[in-house]
Amino acid sequence: MISKKMQEAVANSSAIRAMFLEGKELAAKVGAENVYDFSLGNPMTPVPEEYNQAIIDAVQNESSLELHGYMDNAGYPETRQAVADNLNRRFGTEFAGKHIVMTVGAAGALNVVFKTILDPGDEVLALAPYFGEYRGYVTNHQGILKEVHPDTETFQPDFEDMEQKITDKTKAVIINNPVNPTGVIYSEETIQKMASILEKKQKEYGHEIFMVSDEPYRELVYDGNQVPFLTKYYNNTFVTYSFSKSLSIPGERIGYIAVCPQMVDCDQACSGLSVANRMLGFVNAPSLMQKALVKAMDSTTDVAYYDRNRKLIYDKLTEIGFECIKPQGAFYLFIKSPEAEEKKFVEEAKKYHILLVGGSTFACPGYVRLAYCVSYEMIERSLPAFEKLAEVYAGRAR
Repeated sequence: MISKKMQEAVANSSAIRAMFLEGKELAAKVGAENVYDFSLGNPMTPVPEEYNQAIIDAVQNESSLELHGYMDNAGYPETRQAVADNLNRRFGTEFAGKHIVMTVGAAGALNVVFKTILDPGDEVLALAPYFGEYRGYVTNHQGILKEVHPDTETFQPDFEDMEQKITDKTKAVIINNPVNPTGVIYSEETIQKMASILEKKQKEYGHEIFMVSDEPYRELVYDGNQVPFLTKYYNNTFVTYSFSKSLSIPGERIGYIAVCPQMVDCDQACSGLSVANRMLGFVNAPSLMQKALVKAMDSTTDVAYYDRNRKLIYDKLTEIGFECIKPQGAFYLFIKSPEAEEKKFVEEAKKYHILLVGGSTFACPGYVRLAYCVSYEMIERSLPAFEKLAEVYAGRAR
C-alpha cells in the first residue's frame, strides 16, 4: 500500500495531465482532427538545428568516458561558465561559473533550491495564478505554501496582500516570469516594488527572505517586451531556468540555478545547492545535454511561430465576446469564464471538443487557461467551435 501522503497526491493529481489524457480518448472516438486540445504546454516548434548538431558533435568527438561519466554535482565547469557568460552578456550581470548549478530542468532546480533553504514549517509565498506543481515542490521539503492574490485587472501581484502575507516564518517568494498561466510579464516596476517590500521585511524579521525566480518562458516574449532579470534588483535571489521551452526539449530535462553573486553567504548557498542536487537523487544534470549546451547556448526556438498563434486566437476570442488579458510572453491565454464556476464552462467547451484547463488549478478560479503551443491549422479548425461556444453565452453578463 502506498503512503497516505501519496494517496492524497494521486487523488489530487494534475488536472492538466488528466485533461491531456481525456483528449486522447476523445480523439479515438471522433478523430484527432476534430479535437481541439489546448490543455498541455508542450512545445510545438522544432529543436534548433544548432542544438541537434551539437549533440552529434559531442557524441562523435568527446571521450565516451567523460561524456557519459560522473562529473561534479554542480555540472561540467565549461557548461557552467558558458551559462554565466551568456547571462552576463545579455543582462549585464556578473556571474562566474561557480554561481551556476546545472539541474534536471526547472522542476529539479526548484526542488534543489527548496531543499537547500527550507527548514520544516518555513513558508513560501506563491503569486497567484501560479503553476500548481509549486505546492508539491514546497511540501516536498516540509515547507508551507501561501498564496498572494493578483490584481485581476492587470494580473500583477496585489502588493498589499503580499505584504500582509509575509510573516516571521516567510523564507521565500516564488516568481514565475513570464507567468504560466496568464502570459503576463511582471514589469520592472513590479519587481522593484516586491524587492522593496522584501528588503523592509528582512530588516523587520532579521533574516533573509529569498526571491526564487522560475523562468522557463524567459525567451518567449512578444511585441518588444523584456523580462527583468531579478538579480539586478534583489541580492537574495535564485534564478531557476529550463531549456525546455527555449529549445523545445522538455524531455531532455536540462536547466540551471543562477545564484546572485551578492547574496548573503553566497558561497555557502552554492555549496548547499550542489549537495542538495546529490541528496535528492539527481546526482547531476544529464551529461550529454550539458555538453551540447556549450556550443548552442545562444540558440532559440521559433518565437514567431507562437506569436502568430497568439495573435490569431486572442483576436478571434475577443472578437466573439470572450474576455482575456493579452499575453506578453509564454504560450498561454487566460480567459475569464462566462460561468461563475469555471468547471461548468470547461465542461460546456468539451461538448464542442475544446479542451481547456480550469483556473482553480492555478489558484485563480473563474478563469480557464488555453495553451496555444499547437499547430496554426488546429487553431483555425477550432474557431467555428469557439463561435458555437460563444453563442451559448451570448447576452449573458460577464
